[in-house]
Amino acid sequence: MREKLNSVISLLGIFLFLTTGTIQAQSPVNGNDAVVSGSNVYARSEVAESYLDSVVTNTSLREKIGQLFIVPAYGEFTSQYDRRYKQLEELIRKYHIGGIIFMRGDIYGQAVLTNKLQQLSETPLWITQDMEFGAAMRVSGTTRFTPAMGVAASGNKRNAFMMGKITALEAKSLGVHQIFAPVLDVNNNPENPVINVRSFSEDPEIVAEFGTAFVQGAQSEGILATAKHFPGHGDTDQDSHRNMPVVNHDFVRLDTLELVPFRAAINGGINSVMSAHIAFPKLSGQDLIPGTLDSVIINDILTDSLDFKGLVITDGLEMGGITTRFSPGRAVVRALNAGVDIMLISPDVETAIVEVEEAVERGEITEARIDQSFRKFMAWKYQSGLFNSNNQIDIDRLDGRINTPYNQSVANKVARESITLLKNNDNILPVNPSEYPRILMLAVDDNRSGNSGSDFARELRSYHPDISYHVYDNRTSEEDKRRIMAQADRADLIMIGSFISLRTGQSAQFNRAQRSFLNRLLRKNKKSVLIAFGNPYVLSELSNTDSQILAWYNSDQQVEATAAALFGGSRISGKLPIQIPDMYPVGHGIDIPQSSLRFGDPEDVDLNRNILYEIDTIIEDAVRDSVFPGAVVGIVKDGVLAYHQAYGYHDYQKTEKVRPSDVYDLASISKAVGTTTAVMRLVDEGKIDLEDRVADYIKEFDRGDRKDVRIRHLLLHESGLPPFRVYVDSLKEKDAILDAIRNEPLTYETGTDYVYSDLGMILLATIIEEITGSSLDTYLREEFYFPIGMYSAFYNPAKNARWLLSRIPPTEMDTVYDRGLVKGEVHDERAWYLGGVAGHAGLFASVTDLAKYSTMILNEGVYGGKRYLSSEVVRSFTSRRSEISGRGYGFDRKSNNGFTTAGQLASTDTFGHLGFTGTSLWIDREKNMTVILLTNRTYPHRSYGKLISRIRAAVADKAFSAINTK
Repeated sequence: MREKLNSVISLLGIFLFLTTGTIQAQSPVNGNDAVVSGSNVYARSEVAESYLDSVVTNTSLREKIGQLFIVPAYGEFTSQYDRRYKQLEELIRKYHIGGIIFMRGDIYGQAVLTNKLQQLSETPLWITQDMEFGAAMRVSGTTRFTPAMGVAASGNKRNAFMMGKITALEAKSLGVHQIFAPVLDVNNNPENPVINVRSFSEDPEIVAEFGTAFVQGAQSEGILATAKHFPGHGDTDQDSHRNMPVVNHDFVRLDTLELVPFRAAINGGINSVMSAHIAFPKLSGQDLIPGTLDSVIINDILTDSLDFKGLVITDGLEMGGITTRFSPGRAVVRALNAGVDIMLISPDVETAIVEVEEAVERGEITEARIDQSFRKFMAWKYQSGLFNSNNQIDIDRLDGRINTPYNQSVANKVARESITLLKNNDNILPVNPSEYPRILMLAVDDNRSGNSGSDFARELRSYHPDISYHVYDNRTSEEDKRRIMAQADRADLIMIGSFISLRTGQSAQFNRAQRSFLNRLLRKNKKSVLIAFGNPYVLSELSNTDSQILAWYNSDQQVEATAAALFGGSRISGKLPIQIPDMYPVGHGIDIPQSSLRFGDPEDVDLNRNILYEIDTIIEDAVRDSVFPGAVVGIVKDGVLAYHQAYGYHDYQKTEKVRPSDVYDLASISKAVGTTTAVMRLVDEGKIDLEDRVADYIKEFDRGDRKDVRIRHLLLHESGLPPFRVYVDSLKEKDAILDAIRNEPLTYETGTDYVYSDLGMILLATIIEEITGSSLDTYLREEFYFPIGMYSAFYNPAKNARWLLSRIPPTEMDTVYDRGLVKGEVHDERAWYLGGVAGHAGLFASVTDLAKYSTMILNEGVYGGKRYLSSEVVRSFTSRRSEISGRGYGFDRKSNNGFTTAGQLASTDTFGHLGFTGTSLWIDREKNMTVILLTNRTYPHRSYGKLISRIRAAVADKAFSAINTK
């Protein structure tokens, strides 16, 4: 047959007129304006018709019948000696089947098998696949999307369009020509065991809008989308995989509800429709005749009333809705006579083909009817270019086309926007770890894996330090239940994750034992959060939980998005596209803005990862040049830690690699993140004023030229104090050193010059401690670091956080003060003699800690839904406050002239601080971006790392240059 059709290759131009507007849909400029345009009506030229007539005439009846069958294959490595492969080979060569539906598999396995099967077939094979929530529905390693109901919950039709488009792009890369999506069923029956979250909504207009947007996205890439399951599978409580549901609605009801989305898709240019194995006795006048085999459903309603001229394909003919009542051959004959074109997954293709041929001979079905569907199918194969190429997938290019960072970022965005919060008593969300220091996370499932929810627990631990994780499934023993109850007694918050999802032949609800146990758990009167990762209707079974969230599916994207949302890492904005009976109406949903750091990817915030990769070269070259032994870089954009990489080793012995979570001595960054932050809080509380005299707190300043030194002068380094004094050459006690600083003479008139001075910040720390009645480190830890989630931010970690020591690189081999290897103790000798807690140095932290801190600052004092500083004080301290130096209060700012370690590409509204150990923190308010560099450039001696300033600037410029301009 390939030879017959190749004879008309020269008439490609003519065949391009076979259809109009079906796969030419254009991407909308704005997603919420996405509607499919065009018509599905064929417009064939007379010449094209004559050649199609020739093909039909010169193809045997047996071949034409065989072409109407699509058979299953598994997209995984298959030996040529494998029985399943041999069966496929026979179906292709002997029975001339028209296409393949790939079931589960992997990218390369499916691609290789597709190439082999296409080579086997004389007539190009039509490749199809179920891809309702992306190619990942069937092909591991591809991009997975949120189920349709979650997409509708996002309220953004652009998400449906992009879901369709990316699904089609990956399908096309795998050699697939037709996807069986979208589901246009209206899920208006909460007891539906098979559609559920596969449907966009229970509102037919929402289904129509999001379904047609998906179709437009898919068909814009030349892939046939398939509307299913006609005329509607939403209002059933039976699963057609196991038996045949019966729907007793008349046409008026169908026309005003079930048919609404199908009509919209057909008017918009949908190319294929899949029938449902559901009986509609009030329409057909016959009992127990599935719609797939019912001429009233297909010919009268779909073809005539809705004017559909595209491909009609059956749902799987191996399903119980067919096989329990019809033999393979009888089912196909009746389907063809009803108006169906393509037969999907017949349980016995060989028998069915023979029986159809016999039915033609008997006159039960005409050859003209066979020709009609055969002609239509051949036209689509040609329209899709199957006769104009070798149909071989380019294996070498798959890794650049499938599950790309861009595709993944779109899927991640859809997942985040789908999260729907329906209840939030006492404002539990966003969860603050300081309010709920111990969380019990219980995963509930109806399988026996024992690891349901493990990925979710791991993600939760990225945001909270104390998560106790347990599973309740079919393996759970009485002893397990007792342990869970005991853990609940110690917990401050209980999170219940429902991982019960749709599986053929299984309930999507909690079973009786699970409900009983969960109700016992909730009677402990602990605050509770219920998260549904599958069936949304389970919320009604635990209506007494304090907070309720719909996460829609147990996939990586949904799990990550949900964990972030729970702790304020992403905005919650989803709206319910269904009603939860007696609880929540359609459209219900609580909005919560993002207020804490999220862990993500560059594409999530429009950063170019390929440019960010160039930071690797900068740092790796610096390590090779011994500027520092190792480093960690963090890039935060729009509240997302989008780049977080570790390089090199802890020291030049190269026995301990640097990890992204490693903790560094921040040196003078302590001035900003530590001392200045404490002053900001005290200003907010009215306990200190920037115009207060230092003499009001330190009596030694109440004389001579020091009387007029103000708190602001210390923060601006304009007090008149010298930059530093060694002191520790002769003074070894904290009190003696502090006494010397209090009595240090001024070296210039206060407010007339800028001289960067550690001494003023040391004095500020003593003032903070006097006002708060607490040590600086304790105050900061209790008021900021732990509540914000800066879990590895410590002064004196060698003493206060010994578990962090393995993550802390050394800063020096001290031969001056005989300290030996300095590791986990402050590098600065004055801070060390001051006990490791000082106003100018002493704080240790990781990139993640500083990312959270900078997010709080860029949120103008809010983090995790809690306000730590007023927006006024944040703006005041971080803005330009000195005409002499251009600095802010306690914060350095980007220099507007000449070289700057903040980089030339940073905006003029950039502030932060540097640290002598080679650390830097730059926060760009205009770009909503932070660049963090942590190193131990002072190892093994502080004379090392002379090029650190250039490295800082180069990293910052590369980070800012990665911003994608639109």
